[in-house]
Amino acid sequence: MSRYLIRRLGQAALVVAGVVTLTFVIMRLVPGDPAVAYAGPRASPAELAAARQRFGLDDPLPVQLWNYVRDLVTGDWGVSLHTRRPVRDDLFLAFPASLELVAAALVIAVAAGIPLGVAAARHKGRLPDLSIRLSSMLAVSVPVFWMALALQTIFSSGLGWFPIAGEYDTGLDQTSPLRVYTNITAVDALFTGNWPILTSTLHHLVLPALVLAAYPTGVIAQMTRAALIEESARDHARMERALGFGETAVLTRFALRPALNPVLSLIALVFAYSIVNGFLVEAVFNWPGLGRYATDSIRTLDTPSIAGVTLLVAALYVLANLAVDLLQGVIDPRARAR
Repeated sequence: MSRYLIRRLGQAALVVAGVVTLTFVIMRLVPGDPAVAYAGPRASPAELAAARQRFGLDDPLPVQLWNYVRDLVTGDWGVSLHTRRPVRDDLFLAFPASLELVAAALVIAVAAGIPLGVAAARHKGRLPDLSIRLSSMLAVSVPVFWMALALQTIFSSGLGWFPIAGEYDTGLDQTSPLRVYTNITAVDALFTGNWPILTSTLHHLVLPALVLAAYPTGVIAQMTRAALIEESARDHARMERALGFGETAVLTRFALRPALNPVLSLIALVFAYSIVNGFLVEAVFNWPGLGRYATDSIRTLDTPSIAGVTLLVAALYVLANLAVDLLQGVIDPRARAR
């Protein structure tokens, strides 16, 4: 197990190093001068020179890359050109709201996708299977921004069941101020017993979480179905049927656990995908997360902030895959040999 862990950690480190290098190269290829973006278009030559010196733009590229990596390792992710605050601090404020939304979406996706996949495999070729497969294809195919607008139109503007935008009712800041510890509103409200903000946050979270959960739910359901059908055709499944176990027991008691290996890998992939895909959902629902921060950064050509968002998403993707690889090694010892 230790060799397996070392090998996976080494692979993760190589991926992160590649992403850091690629991000640096892209930052230098983006049109525009960061010094002008920071100092302003009307800055004097002396102010531009000071800005270029501050960001090390006059150094040779190898020196800039070395300084960039050194700063990242020491926790210095640069200064945002449009907020004038450290990028790390901005990400610390923006990321928890995105994590809250993505976590809610993945909980919905796993809770719905795996049972749907089991039901489809159990009724292979029959109406429930065809219905689930068709629904999964629709969930995967429909653009998230269209689904977000449709749900807003039906359930917010039409029926008035859910708020149309925002993370919670900001009027509660006056009547029920929230003590912040994690910057994840639902968690802070739960831990501090702030039930008005917790209720409002969960109410605001329903529609964007459902929209963001649609794609991973469809993919997880399809993958679970395919993995179960393959696993249920193996020799051990035929032996279990011969011993008198019903098809449902064969699928849920014996085939589901080994079939979850590819599903776990898929969950790691859709986690990173959901963070990026969530940018569109956040824009439609005015959710105060990474999506809004990335949009503002792109609009102002804020390369340090864009690089910070890119590195954060890449690091989360690597960590999610690493966690799934280690979990697979625990669940199925055969995975350690790969």
